[in-house]
This record gives sequence, structure tokens and C-alpha cells, in this order.
Amino acid sequence: MGGLHETRVDGRRVFEGRMIRVEVDRVRFADGAEAVREVVRHPGAVVIVPLLPDGRVLLERQFRYPTGLELVELPAGKLDPGEDPLECARRELAEETGHGAASWRPLASFYSAPGFCDEVMHCFLAERLAPGAEGQADDDERIELLAVPWAEALAMVDGGTIRDAKSIAGLLLADRVLRRS
Repeated sequence: MGGLHETRVDGRRVFEGRMIRVEVDRVRFADGAEAVREVVRHPGAVVIVPLLPDGRVLLERQFRYPTGLELVELPAGKLDPGEDPLECARRELAEETGHGAASWRPLASFYSAPGFCDEVMHCFLAERLAPGAEGQADDDERIELLAVPWAEALAMVDGGTIRDAKSIAGLLLADRVLRRS
């Protein structure tokens, strides 16, 4: 690797929870200098852009405790150990919306916050949705579903109503793909 690479010298786990663990590592630069890195380890997640046959997109409103706010987001969820991202996306769509999709397109995989977290999010466009998929939201989730016209969802991004990074990225990635089709 180039001169920007950092090598872990030592470290310790300072927290392990149900979804994340936190590590504090000492790293060494190529020039010998050292620094401390606080890292949130996350198993990865999926985010789904679910399009109904009439062109509306399914969004969710839920309270997000860390922000103290109700946020409007795309459906998303954490990968289980060893779980394939597409299978996770299918599971999360069913659990959170009660819908299945006849067509799935991968849009991108990206880091959610690489300055302190290793979470990779896998984004999918789910098309030709139909209700009736088996699933139920997690016990610790309270979700209000919204079916929003596509143009309105994009306006919610532009206007700051949608402030969640994965939802902004997912909607803009999907818009780019849909404009090309």
C-alpha cells in the first residue's frame, strides 16, 4: 500500500452490544508516527428502494432515538452473520412493509460513516412490489409506512425532509438508474 496506509499496533474492545462493538486501536503510519482510532464495528446492512407498480415509493417514518427525531427513511436492516445481502433485503422488505418484489437490482455498496465505522450498506432497487409477504417488524421497531409519489420523494430529499444518508443515497442512485431505463 502507499504512504497513507495505517497499521494496527494494538488495541482493545471497549464495548460489545447487540448490534455493534467499539474498539480503540493504536495505529502506525508509514512514516512511523502513531495515532489512536476509535472504531465502531458493524456487521453491515441493506437499504431498499421499494417501487410500487404505480410508481410510488414506500418510505418509513420512525423515531430515531440517537437524533431525538422522527425521520423519513427507506426500509433497511442489519445483516445477520453470513447472510447474503440480497436475502437480507428480501427479508427486511417483507418484515418492514409486508411486501415482496418480483425484480431486484443492486445499485451500490457504500460505507455509511468511514471516519469511525466499518459498516457497509448494500443498496437495492426493488420493483414490481406486491403485498402479502410474510414478515413482521422487529419488537423494538415502530414504523409508519408512507407510499409517496417518486417526484415527491425526491423533493423530500431536496427540501431536507429526508435527512438520512442511506435514504438520500438510495433515492438518488435509484433515480439515476430509472432515468436511464
